[in-house]
Amino acid sequence: MIQYAAAAGIARITLNRPDKRNAITRDMMSALRDALQQSAEDSAVRVLLIRGVGKDFCAGLDLSEVLKSAEDGNEALASARRLGDLYIAMRRHPKPIVAAVHGRALGGGAGIATASDLILATESAQFGYPEVKLGFIPGIVFTMLQRAVNERQAMELALTGEPLSASRAHAIGLINRVYSDSEFDASVESYVATLAVQSATAMNLSKALLYETDGMIFETSIEAGVQANVLARKTDDFKRGVERFLKRT
Repeated sequence: MIQYAAAAGIARITLNRPDKRNAITRDMMSALRDALQQSAEDSAVRVLLIRGVGKDFCAGLDLSEVLKSAEDGNEALASARRLGDLYIAMRRHPKPIVAAVHGRALGGGAGIATASDLILATESAQFGYPEVKLGFIPGIVFTMLQRAVNERQAMELALTGEPLSASRAHAIGLINRVYSDSEFDASVESYVATLAVQSATAMNLSKALLYETDGMIFETSIEAGVQANVLARKTDDFKRGVERFLKRT
């Protein structure tokens, strides 16, 4: 479900579950953590590129797993914390991470993009945090979102669950670049190739410094999101919302 390859200074992590729009399972989170660790330890790697196979970048968490975990408080906490730990691992990764988004990046999938250091997108891409429509909340993702856009934008995204076009996401500062669909692959390759020839030390220090000066409460904020995520899993609205969703898929 995860493909990993490294060459020419670029580590490529590919979400490979196209039949489920790359919805993230527990095993995929584990594989992502392993890929992050492998790339961190590879001195030849200077930049990471995360992409998805199929029509969408990532539709979010596998809701059947999330719903199942809601029946057990300990498993709900463990499940939420796995996602939180993945975002922290991305934040702490010493090298820049680039997400190349096509199709839809929703919920936890938008979180993977938002937790990356740089985001590139096709003109037709959409970003969204639709958890509210399922009686749920983007509790863990919210930590990255409110650091990427202003407070009112983050609040609107969380309360409406409405998707953002790539152009709108760019306008509010959520993503870095928008490319035409026809030129996307070539543009992404050019972008990461440029990063791959930069000074690894300078990029690593720049990333570390940027996040260090952002404040020392990131983990605390993630933990608050984890706790809220667990509480949301216990509500009847969430359970009914996910059950309705799963019946349609």
